[in-house]
Amino acid sequence: MSAASVRPRRSVLYMPGSNARALDKAKTLPADALILDLEDAVAPEQKALAREQVCAAVTGGGYGGRELIIRTNGLDTPWGKDDLIAAAKAGPDAVLLPKVESAAQVQAAEALLTANGAPARTAIWCMMETPKGILHAEEIASASKRLAVFVMGTSDLVKDLNAQHTPLRLPVITSLGLCLLAARAYNLSILDGVYLDLDDEAGFEAACRQGLELGFDGKTLIHPKTIDAANRVFAPSEADVARAHKIIAAFEQASKEGKAVVLVDGKLVENLHVEQAKKLAALADAIAKLQQAA
Repeated sequence: MSAASVRPRRSVLYMPGSNARALDKAKTLPADALILDLEDAVAPEQKALAREQVCAAVTGGGYGGRELIIRTNGLDTPWGKDDLIAAAKAGPDAVLLPKVESAAQVQAAEALLTANGAPARTAIWCMMETPKGILHAEEIASASKRLAVFVMGTSDLVKDLNAQHTPLRLPVITSLGLCLLAARAYNLSILDGVYLDLDDEAGFEAACRQGLELGFDGKTLIHPKTIDAANRVFAPSEADVARAHKIIAAFEQASKEGKAVVLVDGKLVENLHVEQAKKLAALADAIAKLQQAA
């Protein structure tokens, strides 16, 4: 992902689409992005109401600069097609497709969005949450030019694997790694799955740090009280930003002098380090702009 395309997704909060009060409260929350959910968080008898409320929230605005994503029901359900048609007309930043297992699913959703007037800026995000989906991660990642983000659905994945939730998440490390590889190979962002124990603040922060170390861009959340920790962990520190600018300046000076490498604080800096520094600096700038727009 180029520095120019960096967008903060440190904290991405699921909001139940059937709860109008929650949708309104979300306007004041410091999450980088909001997933307005029509799927798991909504009972069957409330699906139509949730769809109406979520689309009204998107078109009504008031959410600052944060991304708005509508998670639809699958096209194999009674609600999926209507969800996508309504989302296309509302024009959110993205639609999140559940339980994606093939490129064909992505392409079918894309065709519906396009046929119903979805803006070019409305991206597709994919939930990666089933064994078949994980095994087809590369195929899915290359399915569409609209595709922008993978979202790990670790709760469903653990269930389908007949595995267990553990602090180090060893049962799903292979799945996380395969999706990270596919996402980066096709220039996608990728978000870590939710943490279920809301009373375990230390465990949540440790999971965020593990996600950061693995290469995730941020974490999906199920409660507003976890936003601040996710924002802190996935944001570059002031020291990181200062060093990034130092690397960029030193390399630019070296390039003017015809040098391909340079030493910064005694460490060798090459072009790949400069690319990383530019992305980090761009992320810091994007976070600052988002905070100003909130």
